[in-house]
Amino acid sequence: MLAFFLVLICAFLYPGTIDKTKAILSGRKGPKIYQFIFDAWRLLKKGSVYSNSSSFVFQISASVNFACVLTAFLLIPFAGEPSFFSFDGDFVFMLYLLGLGRFILVVAALDVSSGFEGMGANREVLYNALLEPAFFLLMGTLCIFTGHTNFHDIFLSIYENEHIASVIVVITISILILFMFLLIENSRIPTDDPNTHLELTMVHEVMVLDHSGFDLGLIKLTSAFKFAVFGSLICNLVIPGHLALYYKIPLFMVFQFMLAISIGVFESFKPRNKMARNPQYIISISAIAAVLYIVIIIIKSNVV
Repeated sequence: MLAFFLVLICAFLYPGTIDKTKAILSGRKGPKIYQFIFDAWRLLKKGSVYSNSSSFVFQISASVNFACVLTAFLLIPFAGEPSFFSFDGDFVFMLYLLGLGRFILVVAALDVSSGFEGMGANREVLYNALLEPAFFLLMGTLCIFTGHTNFHDIFLSIYENEHIASVIVVITISILILFMFLLIENSRIPTDDPNTHLELTMVHEVMVLDHSGFDLGLIKLTSAFKFAVFGSLICNLVIPGHLALYYKIPLFMVFQFMLAISIGVFESFKPRNKMARNPQYIISISAIAAVLYIVIIIIKSNVV
């Protein structure tokens, strides 16, 4: 439960930290870091408006998506501390929980009979279909490297390997892959831009154009929680599990804060990709993960 509450706190601060960083780098004062909390609360207090052409699928989509991400929260360990749920193959369950939430949003986008939302749904499905192999290749690599098949044991034993050079390589490349995965999964630059208002260039934002009030508030919260989920995976790679708890808690919060700042810095200086380049960019992530997978298999074979 400790991991759940820490990740929850980080989730509420992620969007504000990113926006504040981008504002400072562009010479603006920007909103307060905790402004996101007020914005989400304001939306949650409002009612939702539903189109006459939509069905119950659209009405439950935001709630189902939020529930999926919230359940994924419970699978994330905290720097050696066990998660609420832990079992072999839990990373597969987590990814498909997120996939289920994405699926219901895609169906809801198609349900309102909007050509623009259907276009965004098409892009969303394509990008995530290309991205999933990268995550499974990465987790397969970590399973082979550590000899375990669940988040808690993988992160706890990754530093116990005797080959320091291979540990550094695995952790560094894993952080890079997860960082790129985080940006795409959360519909950020370079594959998407949450601040654009041009439907022809939108991906995720165009899918939720018809959501309003309470449902839109849940979608905003879901996006923030996704940041915290993948940020926690990166922090688990960085923070050794054998440290004392009073060291791990501040380190966890600091690394999450630094990760949010790095996203803001990255988005401030990295332009958005052209739509035609996005599939190539996403496939390159899977290529990096595949190379790491092959290298670790070779290293393990030579060791044996």
